[in-house]
Amino acid sequence: MQNLKSLKQITENLSVLYVEDDENIASSFKNYLQKFFNKIDYKENGEEGLNCFLENQHDIVITDIRMPKMDGLEMSEKIKQINPNQNILITSAYTNVAQFLQSIKIGIDGYIIKPIDYDNLNSMLYKISEKIKTYKDLESYKKNLEKLVKIKTQENTKLELEKIENYEKTLFALIDIIENRDPYTGKHSLRVAEYSKLIAEELGFDKDECEELYKAGILHDIGKIAIPDSLLLKPSKLNDNEYKLIQEHVSIGVHMLEQIPMFKEISEIINCHHERLDGSGYPNKLKGEEIPFKANIMALADSFDAMTTNRIYKGRKSIKEALEEISSLKNIYFKEKIVKAAEKVLKNIVIDNNISQLPKTTLEKERFSYFYKDTLTRLFNERYLDFILSKNKNEKEYSELYIVFLDDFSKYNKSFGWSVGNQLLIDIANKLNKIYDGNIIFRMHGDDFVILASQNYNFDIIKFEELKLFISEYSKDIIISYKKFDIKENLIYSISKLENLI
Repeated sequence: MQNLKSLKQITENLSVLYVEDDENIASSFKNYLQKFFNKIDYKENGEEGLNCFLENQHDIVITDIRMPKMDGLEMSEKIKQINPNQNILITSAYTNVAQFLQSIKIGIDGYIIKPIDYDNLNSMLYKISEKIKTYKDLESYKKNLEKLVKIKTQENTKLELEKIENYEKTLFALIDIIENRDPYTGKHSLRVAEYSKLIAEELGFDKDECEELYKAGILHDIGKIAIPDSLLLKPSKLNDNEYKLIQEHVSIGVHMLEQIPMFKEISEIINCHHERLDGSGYPNKLKGEEIPFKANIMALADSFDAMTTNRIYKGRKSIKEALEEISSLKNIYFKEKIVKAAEKVLKNIVIDNNISQLPKTTLEKERFSYFYKDTLTRLFNERYLDFILSKNKNEKEYSELYIVFLDDFSKYNKSFGWSVGNQLLIDIANKLNKIYDGNIIFRMHGDDFVILASQNYNFDIIKFEELKLFISEYSKDIIISYKKFDIKENLIYSISKLENLI
């Protein structure tokens, strides 16, 4: 759940355009937005909304889809033509697939289903606001650099002018790259930059050296622009070949930066930020003093942020746990002097509890469907069930588990063929989604289904009888039954444990 105080702090100076034709919904929603945003413009249709945006250029646009004169998707598309980086949230009471796909194509940042889940809304607003803050910080940084470089142009030669041009082109390109990637990547880089600078300051580095490390931190993962989401967002550990592929981000980033003479020292830091003192790192397996001191600072900062951030396949460590692990790697991965400085400056930092690679919004969950969705039924698959059960051990979001068994389904396949059997499984999956809407449903072992529910969930027997009747219309031979399990009582925190119970 998003901390409302931190949400207020990050949103209060941002402006919002809210477009909704239903006055009752609009009144309630505006009142809620006013808790966080100081400037809100409200319009009743897309045409008025577009005109208002042209005059004010808001930070965030929130719009309904179905409206008179101009619908929300058409307005959003026109706004994106004006400003491709504009942050837009869609609200809708309908889950129309065509509209959803169109919103992805337009580049919508989030899709909120009515009635509004305000916890989900808060998470989206925080994520977008953090993204805007990151962009504005980088814009400010860019403008300061331009100002400094402009002063130099008045004093120096043609060579300085060429450096200015390179700086500007590179900064604009890198800002676009960072902001167009997944929001986690940009925020991770900023955190690594801040941690690196804190450690460098503690070690007595001068201002210029600290700023150099900060710049390197912002850009250290820029090579990941060439790494596909199928690797970056993989919900389990990488295999050897995948790990080798993702290691390429270092050489890609260095190649991008070393083309610009003034980035030479920064590129050297970035080139070694995955090297380890014992030679176990990459890309060149450097050891000890072969590794630049600043690169070892950033390596520690990068590792610390990875440890204290929720990853797709594992939970975060506390600051204390992360620093203890880093201490155990002293003189193995990191120089002792750097570890001691890190322990001093990082022990009291505040880490946002919302830092996570886990999917929150509808759009993010769809991006994960490559890994988590069963290709036939489009229900969640066994891999996601195993992941959710493992995560539930700590989060305790679900307390009850129901398995729906389809016995003798193989007879149906033999009688009517696999394609007909597959279609029946699809129909059953759709029926389950409809009658048990609001629960998370998985396909397991081909013809069984799992439903996860929160505490004291009332499993509707009438609806289950409705499902039995539905299946009997296809075949009298298929026997459907279900079994309920208490997750905590049975310690069901993995698929293997569940399989042992059934």
